[in-house]
Amino acid sequence: MWKTIYIAHTEEQAKKIKQMLTENGFLVQMKSAGGKHNKAYEICLPVSEAEDAYEVLCENKFQY
Repeated sequence: MWKTIYIAHTEEQAKKIKQMLTENGFLVQMKSAGGKHNKAYEICLPVSEAEDAYEVLCENKFQY
């Protein structure tokens, strides 16, 4: 099971977050969350890793 831990508003932002989490050993999926005109991206992780990954995001100030 996957859990969304962050919604990025641009593809560039989503890629940076995915790269940072991957470099910290997390398994990350990036999915389009928007429709045709809304290009948001979900950052998803396995439920078992989601809480730890969110803490890493906060520690690295990925709070936009």
